[in-house]
Amino acid sequence: MQLIDTHNHLYLEEFDPEQEQLITVAKESGIEKLLLPNVDTTTIDRMHELCDRYPDFAYPMMGLHPTSVDSQYAELLKATESWLGKRSYCGIGEIGIDLYWDKSYLKEQKKVFEEQLLWSIDLRLPVAIHTREAFPEVFDILYKVGPEKLTGVFHSFTGSAAELEEIKKLTNFKIGINGVITFKNSKLSEVIQQTDLQQIVLETDAPYLAPVPYRGKRNEPVYIWKTAEKIAQVYGLPLETVVETTRKNALHLFKIENQPI
Repeated sequence: MQLIDTHNHLYLEEFDPEQEQLITVAKESGIEKLLLPNVDTTTIDRMHELCDRYPDFAYPMMGLHPTSVDSQYAELLKATESWLGKRSYCGIGEIGIDLYWDKSYLKEQKKVFEEQLLWSIDLRLPVAIHTREAFPEVFDILYKVGPEKLTGVFHSFTGSAAELEEIKKLTNFKIGINGVITFKNSKLSEVIQQTDLQQIVLETDAPYLAPVPYRGKRNEPVYIWKTAEKIAQVYGLPLETVVETTRKNALHLFKIENQPI
């Protein structure tokens, strides 16, 4: 079985100096690829360095995370965009709107999100969307830009059944499921039964959101198997089917060159 983690931040300092060991363990477990969304201008060099060391395993995305948007957003956005012509990326991300931590830059977050969606259209790249307490705002901008022009994933989906139904109307989008589905009080298991496995990709969001029994600890790539096992249980399917289907979903969605499906 070969599994793809579609959202991982292994380049962050939390993993120093264990990156190499964690990658070895991940590969030995059957993890085939890690897709690495950027956070902001402070993480770009670290992300590129990891991807350059493991070019057939780690694939970068480029984007500006909504929680990094502030009054200097225009400068940050310009610096982020400048990389798009310098090398290849498998997606635009991590982008979106986050109103959980701070609502004071909502106007700026909307501008940054919309601009990055336009990048994705120009470059024909999928988007990795971060949305926290902001589904209405995210949907408004997606429809403003034109969802038929876009492809992507709602990363770390923890929405309601109604929000899932809205996403299902966007036929080019999938939902990213991570360790949250293993949490005792999570309703995600019930919600995702309202959609097909064809709409799901797997992710860790490492170092965040480690699945049970590692909840509260630093998340690691290999822990994605706990999420895959839970999804197999939810759908009553063999683990092999979940891994194979979500792998194909990821390869169809993200622009990973010369990869057999």
